[in-house]
Amino acid sequence: MGRQHVSHDEIAAFAQDKVNLPKDKADEYRAQARRLREKLDGYLDEHPDFTLKKMLLSGSLAKGTALRSLNDIDVACYVSGADAPDDVQALLNYLAERLRKAFPNFSPDQVQPQTYSVTVSFRGTGLDVDVVPILYNGDPQWYGNLVSQDDGSFLKTSIPLHLDFAAKRRRAQEKHFAQVVRLVKFWARRMKQERDGFRFKSFMIEMILAKICDDGLDFSDYPEALQHFFTYIARTNFRQRIVFSDYYPIASVGTFSDTVQIIDPVNATNNVAHLYTTKNADAIVEAALEAGDAIDAALAAPTKQLTVGYWQKVFGSSFQA
Repeated sequence: MGRQHVSHDEIAAFAQDKVNLPKDKADEYRAQARRLREKLDGYLDEHPDFTLKKMLLSGSLAKGTALRSLNDIDVACYVSGADAPDDVQALLNYLAERLRKAFPNFSPDQVQPQTYSVTVSFRGTGLDVDVVPILYNGDPQWYGNLVSQDDGSFLKTSIPLHLDFAAKRRRAQEKHFAQVVRLVKFWARRMKQERDGFRFKSFMIEMILAKICDDGLDFSDYPEALQHFFTYIARTNFRQRIVFSDYYPIASVGTFSDTVQIIDPVNATNNVAHLYTTKNADAIVEAALEAGDAIDAALAAPTKQLTVGYWQKVFGSSFQA
């Protein structure tokens, strides 16, 4: 009944109009990051001993999951670990100093250390690039120690492998995997705005959807894919461990005592949800139950007005069909 009023096509149109970063903007931002990387590459060719080794676009823009609300770009910067400081603040100052040397046409205030990254501000577009340092010692798979955005600790990671992990799921469900990620991120962003203390990291959303994708769900029907996401959280009470075998055997994952366990697909010792308390998890389950109930009601609603009203419980008043 309700599906005749709001179906996959209406959700896809809403995503295009209200959720997704427009293609021209995405292209502009990627080009900006590419120019930054190319400038560094040129500098490295002339200064082969320079401690900055590689810049890689990372985050949602690199993975094709950026929302229309995107206001900064994430770039990973590999720093040769030999003489780089291992204190976070000293490392950020060290990185900022070397970025200023690599980009002498930038004024000093355009390159500023933050808590866990260095922000490079472009005056033309007004967009910020957050450069996150990774201490690197020559690993062929580009493993290194990243400054964690969670708590500032050093965390073993590989940006190329993370991007490869996401790309595999995008290839498995062309267009649809990334689109469903964006729709769920849009919902989570609204929950954060409306519910005090609500937290749900985008990377965790991606990992849950990667798990559902790997389990064989066809994402090409967006109402059904969204319902499966919310049902998975409700059914597991957000307490079921999620782990992948792309880059290490599942048997190598140790025991964790954390409430929520979503294991980093490139680092078997890192639970990306380790800071989530029972209260945080319960809040996500409650929100997922409400969203799932709203979708159920929307799919059964007898009128278009009722159907749209139920979808607005998921996506807010900007949803129109």
